[in-house]
Amino acid sequence: MSLSPQQAQDIFSENFASWIQALGLTITDISNSGATLVMPITPELARVGGIVCGQALASMADTAMVFAAFGHLQAAHPVATTNLDTQFLRPATGEVVRCDAEIVRAGKALMFARATMVAMPSEKIVATATATFYIPPK
Repeated sequence: MSLSPQQAQDIFSENFASWIQALGLTITDISNSGATLVMPITPELARVGGIVCGQALASMADTAMVFAAFGHLQAAHPVATTNLDTQFLRPATGEVVRCDAEIVRAGKALMFARATMVAMPSEKIVATATATFYIPPK
């Protein structure tokens, strides 16, 4: 049984730290291969010039890849980020940032993911990220 976007959103609301919830993330898609989240570009997330701060983008990428892992596992199983590498390519401006996360490889103890963040409505890629997650035994 796979998770629906609404089930994933409920998991997010009930289990993630308040400062991550303050990003205003919405889970628009989740499947066994990945997840898509959107984040509104608000004054609270911007630095000088209305550009989304890198910390918000990195947190969004990590969260999106965690939900990609949940989608692959078909449950909100604990995962621990062991490595997160974010590349900032251009300033993130506009209305929202969309993050498409996918599972690259899943083993028994480790899962590898990547994410692409796109500013909307320009549809320009603003950042990419990769992560490794440890999956504790059930």
